[in-house]
Amino acid sequence: MTKISPSILAADFWRLGDEIRKVEAAGADMLHIDVMDGLFVPNLSFGMPVVSSVRPNTRLPLDVHLMLANPVKYIEAFAKAGADSITVHVEADSDPAQAIEQIHRLGKRAGLSLKPGTPAQAVCPYLKDLDMVLVMTVEPGFGGQKFMGETMEKLSGLSRRCQELGYAVDFEVDGGIDPSTAPIAVQNGANILVAGSAVFEQPDYAVAIARLRG
Repeated sequence: MTKISPSILAADFWRLGDEIRKVEAAGADMLHIDVMDGLFVPNLSFGMPVVSSVRPNTRLPLDVHLMLANPVKYIEAFAKAGADSITVHVEADSDPAQAIEQIHRLGKRAGLSLKPGTPAQAVCPYLKDLDMVLVMTVEPGFGGQKFMGETMEKLSGLSRRCQELGYAVDFEVDGGIDPSTAPIAVQNGANILVAGSAVFEQPDYAVAIARLRG
């Protein structure tokens, strides 16, 4: 079954606790938390205090996406704050193999993400050690961007490669996911959909999540 990971970047921060409880009740499978440092991407967002505040108030797994220039400096802190899965970027300054090993050593699921312009080959050396690959379907840094359909070839190629090699890897997509683009991503191998405005800007979160799930 396709899993839905609502991105709290699109939530109403004034009522964040209520927003999280509502998406949990509406059937979300996890919560996506985008961490941005203003260096790796041109935006700032959450830090460890937000993760540690959210953790005791939901049973949902916390799907933490580190859009950081040097993620290995912060992996342990986010793990201790309550992240269940930690995804770093293959384009970051840190060695991906070191980051993956560190995440696993801390008992967390390890993900590796790549930007729209990064070729699939960049993550291939690490596939056997990964729990998840996050294919960005917009340029990371800001919500509300249009889905980039050209990223689907990369997604489908990586998904086929893992199937051929027998690797049990989840494929997540993030950016411009709504009821019209979600089926395209799933058809190309995605089984986790990150959605921001397609959930948090809708009047009924349960209906919104059901429409994304298909």
